[in-house]
Amino acid sequence: MDLNTITTVAHPQTRCDLPAWTAGDAWLAGGTWLFSEPQAHLTRLIDLTDLKWPALTVTETHLSIAATCTVAQLDGFACPSDWLAAPLIGQCCRAFLASFKIWKTATVGGNLCMSLPAGPMISLTSALDGVCTIWKAGGGEQTVPVIDFVTGNQSNRLTQGDLIRQIDIPIAVLKRRSAFRQISLAPVGRSAALLIGSLDADGTLALTVTASTVRPIRLSFPKAPDANALRDAIAQQITDQLYHTDIHGKPLWRKHMTLRLAEEIRNELLGATSS
Repeated sequence: MDLNTITTVAHPQTRCDLPAWTAGDAWLAGGTWLFSEPQAHLTRLIDLTDLKWPALTVTETHLSIAATCTVAQLDGFACPSDWLAAPLIGQCCRAFLASFKIWKTATVGGNLCMSLPAGPMISLTSALDGVCTIWKAGGGEQTVPVIDFVTGNQSNRLTQGDLIRQIDIPIAVLKRRSAFRQISLAPVGRSAALLIGSLDADGTLALTVTASTVRPIRLSFPKAPDANALRDAIAQQITDQLYHTDIHGKPLWRKHMTLRLAEEIRNELLGATSS
């Protein structure tokens, strides 16, 4: 869709080139949502592509994902063989259920900024203990765990003019065993529940619940829970008010599927007997 109210497109090449944020501004990365509907309140786009951030960088301790990294770039990354959680990347990328055109354009940072409950990059990075680096509009940086970044349906910790620079994922987390479960009302529908579990070497089980809830929820169990303990923890930490509702699923059904998928993950990672 043409944005016929735009009068200027800025092309900063460094952080120093970023223009002062004013009313009517919008960051432009992939633009898959930005150009999908009228944006009559916008007058200037600030194109981030000329900043030329490396899409993916691996250090001794972290995998750094640039906010401008596309879904296609992330999915195509060749992970080391000891990253046992690497299949989660492809599984979450495919939870977009989008065409190759979207894959080549949509960005990881854009998915986080949209902060939709079903955002699969939110699911992936929150489950892998990702931490956002935010460039503050007034200068300086702020780091926020992804699990805390999204605060509700299309709500997050960004203030006007803030910009996500990257998401850092610890290598140690990528080496954990993991399990993925996702369900939609329709074969090609938006995720109604997307759960990811991981098992640390010390036996700690982490369960991250997304899509069925308005924001990511993390549950951690230092000792292997049985089925009743898992169900009780979910009931205590995910109140009925936290379950999302829209045409893709009502809260009661999302709650039921969350409990069911959580038990499947427990069985897969712990080899437990369902009870």
